[in-house]
Amino acid sequence: MYMHVGLHVTNLAASTAFYATLFGVDPVKVKTNYTKFLLENPALHFTLRPVAKVEGNHINHFGFQVGSSHELNQHKQRLTESGLIDREENDTTCCYAKQDKFWLVDPDGHEWEFFLTKEDTKVDTVKHEETQSGDTCCTT
Repeated sequence: MYMHVGLHVTNLAASTAFYATLFGVDPVKVKTNYTKFLLENPALHFTLRPVAKVEGNHINHFGFQVGSSHELNQHKQRLTESGLIDREENDTTCCYAKQDKFWLVDPDGHEWEFFLTKEDTKVDTVKHEETQSGDTCCTT
């Protein structure tokens, strides 16, 4: 079974390049009005469709939860070398959990987080920070 996400983008070429770097794989299908990625781990069918305008933050964010610090660091190193990391947070309390994470922002402002949950907590967040889209996101 694959989870499917279809995303509207304003620049198909720029978004295709961003997601190829983010996912670490090339798309399986590229047309003038469509790009398809099919990832095995995680099982994700991810498509891009160009539109004239993407407005507002109709999506809070996307993310990948990893199982170890080693795995988080592997992704962080790969994406740092590509220049895609927007910000990092360590030992942050968010979503009733203590986490290490880093964030990326695609060409249309959609935020992606890679995170490791270290332990559950009794609180949601320490504070909120306004994101590029104007919504709030957990930070320390």
